[in-house]
Amino acid sequence: MGLLKYILRRLFTIFVSIVVVIIITYVLMWLAPGEFFNIAQFQASAGKVATLTPEQLQILIKGFEEKYGLNVPLWKQVWNYLKDAFRFKFGPSFSNPNEPIEVQIARRFPVTFTLAILAMALAVIVGIPLGVLAALRRNTWVDYITMFFSMIGSIIPAYLIGVIMVIIFSVYLRLLPTSGWETPKQMIMPVITVALGPMAIIARFTRSSLLDVLNQDYIRTAYAKGGTDRAVIMRHALRNSLLPVVTVIGPQLAFLFTGTVWIENLFRVPGLGQLFVNAASMRDYPLLVTSTFILSLSVMLMNLLVDIIYAFLDPRIKYQ
Repeated sequence: MGLLKYILRRLFTIFVSIVVVIIITYVLMWLAPGEFFNIAQFQASAGKVATLTPEQLQILIKGFEEKYGLNVPLWKQVWNYLKDAFRFKFGPSFSNPNEPIEVQIARRFPVTFTLAILAMALAVIVGIPLGVLAALRRNTWVDYITMFFSMIGSIIPAYLIGVIMVIIFSVYLRLLPTSGWETPKQMIMPVITVALGPMAIIARFTRSSLLDVLNQDYIRTAYAKGGTDRAVIMRHALRNSLLPVVTVIGPQLAFLFTGTVWIENLFRVPGLGQLFVNAASMRDYPLLVTSTFILSLSVMLMNLLVDIIYAFLDPRIKYQ
């Protein structure tokens, strides 16, 4: 019963937070310099609009505003969007008026989801053993090298790593294609590029957490009872040291779902990231607000899931 109350309370908090995020995002978009679209972009999307007279163009713009609900006060625009957002009905975007935003997102989400899951799986599979190895070989060359590359992975932006990989593996070595998502070879560079940042963070958190656990009294007691290094680390130290790591993995995974924007655009991966980049370049405000909504919701839900898993891993934590 305590778990159910906790989840319901958190879901209510998420609901209120999402409403606030949408309102702030929508107002900031409305207050930004310029209109929702400029004439040049509107002409580019309208085809033969350049041949229209000023009066015909004004009629066309008025119809555009009516279609997207831009001819009503700001508070009503926000209210209408909120009603549609919580039904996951976002309407058409500026750049693609013939297809609802939710259909565009549904078509591209599996690609981004696959990229995020593969990247996080690689980050966990490599990052945790690296952190454990660095902790067990503390203050040795293994520890220094591992932490050095972890620091590099944390500092260098993912898009810069992607550019470097393209130069090395595509331009010079000609081993991997520079774009696409149809074959395993096309997936290698995007997945590695996205994974390096979370991998570095996971390795560093694993190392620091394991070192902290190894200094606890119950670990010394386990050694005093004749426990081997392997038994003590695997049965006692590693499980407790992974608790802080779980809190890192959850938000990282949530951000990866919609945070691979530049990487998808760099490698021409047909996912949500490329869709949002196109929305920003075309000033497609309905799609931009929707992307903020999806990112915020995914992060909040993932944090809720992490808190629930955290309590299962540590019986001392109670739902309140």
